[in-house]
Amino acid sequence: MKRYKIIHRTYYNYTDTVSLGAHHLLLRPREGYELRIESFALNILPAAQVFWHSDVEGNAVAIANFSESTQRLAIESEVVIQQYNESPLDFIVANYAINYPFSYDEADQFLLSPYRVLPDQETRELLNHWISSTWHANDPVQTYTLLQGLTQTINQTLIYKAREEPGVQSAQETLALGSGSCRDFALLFMEAVKCLGLASRFVSGYLYAPLMSSQVGSTHAWAEVYIPGGGWKGFDPTIGDIVGADHIPVAVSHRAESVPPISGSFAGSATAKMDVGVWVSEC
Repeated sequence: MKRYKIIHRTYYNYTDTVSLGAHHLLLRPREGYELRIESFALNILPAAQVFWHSDVEGNAVAIANFSESTQRLAIESEVVIQQYNESPLDFIVANYAINYPFSYDEADQFLLSPYRVLPDQETRELLNHWISSTWHANDPVQTYTLLQGLTQTINQTLIYKAREEPGVQSAQETLALGSGSCRDFALLFMEAVKCLGLASRFVSGYLYAPLMSSQVGSTHAWAEVYIPGGGWKGFDPTIGDIVGADHIPVAVSHRAESVPPISGSFAGSATAKMDVGVWVSEC
């Protein structure tokens, strides 16, 4: 078991006084048999009334409502977790899914349908051609080997670039540019996996990078694929490997653009500047 402390600070400075609308916060890691929360603290200034709920995909969402105007909004979270996912390859794939291609069970197909929606035809054609550089149709291959191969291909053939601007590049944009951020790589992987007929979803969270644990970092993104027998398994094309103990998931979605850590609005004529700092350290 590993213990991590994650500090996530977000500050909005406005050029004039504004009224704040409701803000949705996705900052609490997803608990399960692999991850347990030891402590969690959320501090918001100006004072806010906070309501928690679980959304349709099981993410812990905090909704902050404000009653006073301000020129500065500070949202700080600090969490200590216990991470047990130290052997990510320690799972058994159902016999019928060991080799690709395979078909999900009928009941699973219904539940997984939102995670299998295909991209548009132009993107499908592009991605099918791109996939052929890693795997040729009808070549015998194990499901995990194929998925790991796509993960490594993105890591080895595209250039990682941190992007501060919001949003996610389309798969076409990422391949045309030959570069992207972690969220862009995650979406490219997701779309390719869907073209193979498999279920995939976007994950936002944090990554523990030992050499950078004392420096200001940022959130991280990767993708998960539903593998019968193994469940949802994470693949991180930014590092070219399966997700392990250093990955701390916070939110999942079938849509890559729908799980920012903080989203909200304000009313007024001011402009806003946002500063974000993330620190992930072993403890």
